[in-house]
Amino acid sequence: MEGQGGSLFEHIRIISDPRAEKNKRHPLETIIFIAICGVTCGAEGWTDLQRFGELKKEWLSKYVDLSRGVPSHDTFGRFFALLDPKGFQEGFLGWIRSIHEKTQGRIVSLNGKSLRRSHDRSKGKEALHLVHAWASENHLLLGEIKTNAKSNEITAIPELLKLLDLQGAIVTVDAMGTQKEIVGKIVDKGGDYVVALKGNHGVFHEEVEQYWEDSQLRKEADRYETTEKGHGRLEQRRHWSTEDLNWFADKAKWPGLRSIGCVESERTIQEQTSVERRYYLSSTSLRADAQELARAVRAHWSIENNLHWVLDVVFREDESRVRIGHAAENFALLRRMALSLIKKESTSKASLKGKRFSAALSDAYLEKILFQN
Repeated sequence: MEGQGGSLFEHIRIISDPRAEKNKRHPLETIIFIAICGVTCGAEGWTDLQRFGELKKEWLSKYVDLSRGVPSHDTFGRFFALLDPKGFQEGFLGWIRSIHEKTQGRIVSLNGKSLRRSHDRSKGKEALHLVHAWASENHLLLGEIKTNAKSNEITAIPELLKLLDLQGAIVTVDAMGTQKEIVGKIVDKGGDYVVALKGNHGVFHEEVEQYWEDSQLRKEADRYETTEKGHGRLEQRRHWSTEDLNWFADKAKWPGLRSIGCVESERTIQEQTSVERRYYLSSTSLRADAQELARAVRAHWSIENNLHWVLDVVFREDESRVRIGHAAENFALLRRMALSLIKKESTSKASLKGKRFSAALSDAYLEKILFQN
């Protein structure tokens, strides 16, 4: 377990083993290492992990103790059903953060996703809903937290923020998370924010909407425009940002608030044109910069394609019936760890699916994914 795997195994060792001493037939390191390797290579459940371990036994034995054989699918299932997700996340996200390049102005997007088939109606168990912190430009998971339903993201986000190093980062949040307490925590942790403003803020939303309807005020604001064409579709996005907030009586109640922004999307598909406007709040260090607003908003939209869509299409997450105990949450974390590592590996130009297939076929390529610096 020396050499390349040192950093990985150092973080595995801080994870607490949930099993009674008499039930520890296989070391914790063995079970977890096979699991992360197997999911990286395409495993979708406990039987897959057992098969992966048996077929890769010679290679795996270079890194973990297999003196008592490969764990059975039942062993994997029981172990991850018992394992505390918070402790598991602490170990693996510590590992991910160790390879995460921190840059000033990096964007951290907060967004939620439900695992549709993780419910168990016979036991009254709802589908698992997770809120993620995603480094949009580096494509790395920085943290996640479980909620009982999407409506509880408001209470989950402050807990997730506690896990994150936000110094110098720009945090983007959907309208549901646009709360004074949440943006206050972002500012307290040294971050900035670009957060969506919608009808759930009633009068404030109406006032911002009316502000941007004034064509003269739009002319005076900072402006940035982009155009995209392709597949019979034309989309023009116009971005405005201003620090003109003297009209807003409650400005002091929003920690760090410095500017408001507007994004107008004009889409033309088969000669049919539609126009939509969205509104945003930005914090102290972010002056009225429409191009920076565009970067933050675009990065937040990308979480759907770069994280949620990939988990459903490449990792088949919505089809998973892993659900006993903590197993669904822990297997979800395994998928996200694997995705972060695969995306960070840049020597191959293959698709994500292609990289997983290559890792399954080539031990050398799997090592490159696992032990990259």
